[in-house]
Parts: sequence; C-alpha cells; structure tokens
Amino acid sequence: MAPRTILHADMDAFFAAVEVLDDPRLRGRPVIVGGTPEGRGVVAAASYEARRYGVHSAMSAARARRLCPHGVFLRPRPERYLAVSRRVFAIFHEFTPLVEPLSVDEAFLDVTGSRDLWGDGPAIARRLKRRVREETGLTVSVGVAPNKLLAKLASDLEKPDGLTVVPERDTAAWLAPLPVERLWGVGRRTAPRLRALGIATFGDLQRADPDRLRRALGPVAAVRLPALARGEDDRPVVTDREAKSIGNEVTFAQDIGDPAELRSVLDALAEKVAWRLRRAGVTARVVQVKARFPDFTTVTRRAALPHPTDRTAELRDAARRLLAKRVDRRGRPLRLLGVTAQELAPAAVQEELFPDPRDRRRGELDRVLDAARARFGEGRLTLGIRRKPTGEEREG
Repeated sequence: MAPRTILHADMDAFFAAVEVLDDPRLRGRPVIVGGTPEGRGVVAAASYEARRYGVHSAMSAARARRLCPHGVFLRPRPERYLAVSRRVFAIFHEFTPLVEPLSVDEAFLDVTGSRDLWGDGPAIARRLKRRVREETGLTVSVGVAPNKLLAKLASDLEKPDGLTVVPERDTAAWLAPLPVERLWGVGRRTAPRLRALGIATFGDLQRADPDRLRRALGPVAAVRLPALARGEDDRPVVTDREAKSIGNEVTFAQDIGDPAELRSVLDALAEKVAWRLRRAGVTARVVQVKARFPDFTTVTRRAALPHPTDRTAELRDAARRLLAKRVDRRGRPLRLLGVTAQELAPAAVQEELFPDPRDRRRGELDRVLDAARARFGEGRLTLGIRRKPTGEEREG
C-alpha cells in the first residue's frame, strides 16, 4: 500500500498577521494581541518581531510589556479572525475533504486521494500556500509527511512561510537531531526526566534502554515515546464537523463519591468538550451527562441549552446542574462520568448577540486558553483531577 500524504498547515502568527493585514502601518513592528499596554490580561498571539523579544502566547501582558516595552498591544478581534479562518479553511477544502481542524489557524489535511489531480505532496503544498496568499494576503507554513506526527513537526521547522518535506525513507535519521521537547507527550515534567537519563534528542530516545525508560516513565510511555521518536504514527485524519455529537468520558481507578471531586472531574470534561466544539467550528444545543455506578448501572440525562453555544462556562454549568439534580440525588459514588454535546450546528458569528459583559469575558478567556492549547498541546492547560483515572478516557 502506498504511503499516505499528510499536510499540516499552520498560519503564521495568525492573529497578529491579520492585524498587520488590516493596518499595514504595523508591518515590521512588534505586534502583541491580547492584554493592555498597562500590563493587564494575557497574550493571545505575537508577531515574529515581538517573538524576538521572548513574547509568546499565554504569557501575561505584564511580562510581555517588560520584555518588549515598545510593543503594540491590541485587543483581540475574534469575529475578524474567525471570518479570515473560514476563508482559509475553504481553501483547504479545495484540495481535500479530509481536513481536521486543530484550531482556527491550523489543520491536518489528508491529500492522499488528491495526488492524481494536484500532484505529489510538495506540489499540493506549494499550490495551497499560493492560494492562501492570493486569497487572504497571509502566509502559511506547511509540513508534508506520511503521517500526522511528522507533518506537525515539519511545519514548525521553517516558520514563517515555510515548506518542509519529510523524507519517506530514513525518517528516523531525519528526526534524530531534534530535541526531545519537540515530541508530542514530552512536556515540562517529562523532559527533565529524559534529560536526567541522558536523553536529549529524538535519536537518544530511539536508542534508549527500554528498562530504564520503564522505571523512569512507566510502561506506557516507555513504549509510546520511542515509537513516536522513530516517526511511527498511524492515526487517521478525521474531522469533528462530521460528528453528530462530541463528548468525553473517563473511568476512575477507584469509585468517587465526593461531590466536590466529581464536580472537578465534570468541569474538566466539559472544558475539553467545549474546546473540541470550538476547534470543529460547531455549537451545541443539548448537553448530556453520563454516569455509571459501582453496580454498572448507567444513566444519562440531557438538558437543552438556552441557545446554541461553544462556551466552556455555559456547557460546564449545564452539566453541573444535571449532575447535581438529575443524575443521582442519593449521593452514590460513581465509577464513570462523561459529558457530551449534542445537536451540533455550524457556529455563526453575530456581533453583540449576548451583550452581557460576563459573557464577553468568558469568550475572551476561552479564546486565550485555546491559543495556549494550540501552542503547548492538549491537556497542558486544563482543570485538575485529584484522583487519577484508569487511563480509559474516551472521546466521542
């Protein structure tokens, strides 16, 4: 079977680039989207000129001001970014129907079935980059590879306006010099553990002793991380737009009866579901909570929302009400808990539809956290779960 051709397309400094596009006087200046010149708030995006000073998304505006005192601070304009994002994704869909959004400014594209029409992966990537520039005036960096992991790594290597092609042969050798921090699943806690073992690069991880890894990281990571370091990844490109519902559930290692702990778990699940809704560009009309008891009895409860939404706070509050009032009033412990968003529809942007300042603040917080997830990866910013689940967390 011929290798797949996967693209990872990542718009360059998207929010900041849109601001420069709309106001050419900002070109060449350090543009910081999010926060205020007085140092309040959080950075949502930074131009490459600002990044040279160490400014990045999810940083406090106060720190950004210290690093880049002459930076141009701008309030986010989410409606404008979403409008441009829709134009960009329409271009993506010109090349393949298999588009998996990761955020408003990046996506995976499986163009395997498009090669007869558009040429090989690099040719498709060049066409896509040209179309984005012609249609929007913006640049996009693209990685071309046989799988999602490699495409994502490649798109980051030559930003901005980059095009990196991963060789189909000798992939492990191509990966070997990269620092382990670039690998999915290696974060602020795992990286120091690996470096303490003398593992600093993908190549070191490829050659690592399995027993040492198992003792340091556990049996799952000891198998998974070296496989990723070799470039092994068989995940398909999928899109949440095709789903009729989006959900997450978790099975606990031990039954949980404490209401506060259950609510903490529920909040984390609702937060992840809301993020996936925004990533897919859809809203939900109904929220469902699923609960399984120690005797394996399973109940589900649904509630209609006042209006279609992708807001974390609204989904979370509805799920909390279902858990507190309808799932089980006797306070029995649970072995499984899940949250699902249903009756999905494409998100529509309507200015000032909900003028409540609290709603606007919640929306801004969601967007800032989404930008942070896009930079640092899923799961890095989320609500804590005090009791560790079994690892049997499932998405629907």
